[in-house]
Amino acid sequence: MAIIAEKKYMKSVIKKSAGLASLCFLLTSSAFAADEGGAFDFGKLTASESAQFVEVNIRSNLIKMVSDLARKSEPEVADAIGGLKQIRVNVLGLDDTNREEVQKQIKAVRSSLSKDGWERIVTARKENQDVGVFLKMRSSEAVEGIVVTVLNGESEAVLVNVVGDIRPEKLAIVGERFNIEPLKEMVPQAEKHASKVE
Repeated sequence: MAIIAEKKYMKSVIKKSAGLASLCFLLTSSAFAADEGGAFDFGKLTASESAQFVEVNIRSNLIKMVSDLARKSEPEVADAIGGLKQIRVNVLGLDDTNREEVQKQIKAVRSSLSKDGWERIVTARKENQDVGVFLKMRSSEAVEGIVVTVLNGESEAVLVNVVGDIRPEKLAIVGERFNIEPLKEMVPQAEKHASKVE
């Protein structure tokens, strides 16, 4: 009887230890993700109950899988995305309930990026569109983070953060592969900026 009770106790201890180990792993992984040089926390985004809200968070394991699958048939794509660690995209539909708050959030994000040493390489206002693109350089040849902020008039806001070893000339491929429209459009500015730094 004592042996059975001891076995149950040991199983319970092992389960609790495994659970604790898993929790520690998750917390450590989150901490590492937050410490990535090119990662930027947008904070809590104010979504509307009636307008669209899209959040895409692609981590390194999925990026690696896509890169491995593309290696034979699309080596250029594999090369472009192979060094990426994370891609985060948020699309917020705007209406009267969240428009003012989101517009303030976009301004706060841009201000914070500038204070944190990110370089603003694109400022574009055309018709109703307001675009700001920021780079965090690791060296003269590589970007370790990019943040794209877009206000499409009063109807939509888009926030993009790409983290990892990013080659400016490869950003269009990343944009095409993951269908991130702002990345497709800002490539010439990124290349121009990188050539100035060299």
